[in-house]
Amino acid sequence: MGELEDAVMTRVWKWNRPVTVREVLEDLQRERSIAYTTVMTVLDNLHQKGWVRREAEGRAYRYEAVSTRAAYAAALMNDAWSQSDNPAAALVAFFGMMSDEQRQALRDAVRIVQGPETTDTGAENPGSAQDGGGR
Repeated sequence: MGELEDAVMTRVWKWNRPVTVREVLEDLQRERSIAYTTVMTVLDNLHQKGWVRREAEGRAYRYEAVSTRAAYAAALMNDAWSQSDNPAAALVAFFGMMSDEQRQALRDAVRIVQGPETTDTGAENPGSAQDGGGR
């Protein structure tokens, strides 16, 4: 996604509702000089790429994000990682770039993905469904 596409999508994601070209234009014009037709073209391109859906409203469209910014970021990370000739090394390098807060968010995400069956050490919890027992 290009810089202008990202600026437009940032607004669509932030507002989390269907938006018009005019609304995006007026917000973008607070930061830069930009034409209505430019914003219209960017939103049309984002629609063609599948990032936004649109619904006709009179002679104009309202645009809405197809997925979240988090899903977009995940797709970028997955794409970059899948292109590596050494995925483990790429992950190690990526983790090395992370802040403490980002590493904690990663730990939290791994816990969520692993679910309640494991603890931080990876050991099964007593009474889990896997051992057929409870306390």
